[in-house]
Amino acid sequence: MLDFPQALRIPLASWVDAGMRWVLRNLGPLFDTIGHVVLQMLLVVEQVLLFIPWFVFIPAVAALAWKALRSVRSSVVFALLLFAIGTFGYWQLAMNTLAIVVSAVLISLIIGIPVGILMAWSDRMQTVMKPVLDAMQTLPSFVYLIPALMLFGLGKVPATFATIIYAVPPVIRLTNVGIREVPRDVIEAARAYGANRRGILLDVQLPLARPSILVGINQTTMMALAMVVIGSMIGARTLGMEVLLAINRVNIGQGVEAGVSIVIMAIVIDRITYAFAHTRRRSPGESTGT
Repeated sequence: MLDFPQALRIPLASWVDAGMRWVLRNLGPLFDTIGHVVLQMLLVVEQVLLFIPWFVFIPAVAALAWKALRSVRSSVVFALLLFAIGTFGYWQLAMNTLAIVVSAVLISLIIGIPVGILMAWSDRMQTVMKPVLDAMQTLPSFVYLIPALMLFGLGKVPATFATIIYAVPPVIRLTNVGIREVPRDVIEAARAYGANRRGILLDVQLPLARPSILVGINQTTMMALAMVVIGSMIGARTLGMEVLLAINRVNIGQGVEAGVSIVIMAIVIDRITYAFAHTRRRSPGESTGT
């Protein structure tokens, strides 16, 4: 008597299953092609990262950190942190992890920046996309693994697509916000000088929105790295796999080493990308204090 009436039950699960069967039956070759392209991209990025010796990669990251932060101390600390990953024996897995993160972020930017621009241009588009982005960010990340697994099988490709779904909303939102915050008088001045919509976008809106977009890239990168452990559940050979193996074997030491390696990568990536975004906020004529 107190149970919820069965007659009012909405068979959402059945509808979703039917939709997935239709997609697999009619669009299977398309997703096979997309998966193949993404896999080749992943392999290229991974081969490039693994081709670079550790004794070249670490100084290169340290130099990048110095350029972003202008701090010798931070550069040395980041170099030592990356060196620690190698001492744990996880250098190759770290590069495999970085390959998935880099590939997912690149695809997220290819998708996210144009969508953010369209949202900034159209209030209707923004109204439609906001609940979609909310759903993408609030759904449990494990849910993304199910359709990715069905469409692309096991391995790096479904992990990459699950990562994209989870990580793309920040760059869309912040691209939209950055362009909408461009002062109207600046846009009107560009129009007065004869600039068309494309010229205003490329020469006015995107340059002024760059700090916001760079923060979006930073957030997208961090969310992609946060999916490392979850993506490993469908066969992605990354540092996350070591964490899962440590859990299954109740191996505390292995779990700590792999977990610390992920944290090190997160710290280095976050600080460098955030610093680049922050320095872009300075106006061209602003004094640096020297």
